Amino acid sequence: MRHALFLGSLLAASCAPNPPPRWEVGGAPLLVRPARWESSDDDPIEITEDGRVLDDGDLWLLIDRVGRVADDDGEPLAVLFPDGHLAGEDNRLLGRVGVTNGAPPGGAAAWFTIRKGGQVVRFDWDGEASDSGRWVGCDGPQLRTCALVTQLAFLQRYHRPSGSGVRIGIGVGVGF
Repeated sequence: MRHALFLGSLLAASCAPNPPPRWEVGGAPLLVRPARWESSDDDPIEITEDGRVLDDGDLWLLIDRVGRVADDDGEPLAVLFPDGHLAGEDNRLLGRVGVTNGAPPGGAAAWFTIRKGGQVVRFDWDGEASDSGRWVGCDGPQLRTCALVTQLAFLQRYHRPSGSGVRIGIGVGVGF
């Protein structure tokens, strides 16, 4: 729940934001299978077969097989495009998501990667690597789905907006 509140405030620009672009048709194809992230930084996150994303057992997000992300009430939050751009409400760029990594909004390099065996490595703003737990059940085509969920969790946990509000720019991520 705490994730949804923060992510919603990060994504919201006004009282009635426009849904992400291409919400009706979706974006990148995703494989949605059960997986679990035992994060070293926070509570475990699970993806269920039907696209529910649970944070410590509580419904956090909904994802589908065409790259759409909704909040726990089913309201549109984001769409992952095939080229890796993650677009939020009012067409805000929420970073880029590759097969095994993600870059923050406006970032020029990845802020996390998922290594072989599911290890999640987070890169600090100065490039120092730290362990952020391990995904179980994320391999092959499922990796991009896990990378999307990791991106959304990192937006909640680590995004530091500059200035008076969230500033979104176009970033080029490593490995996209």
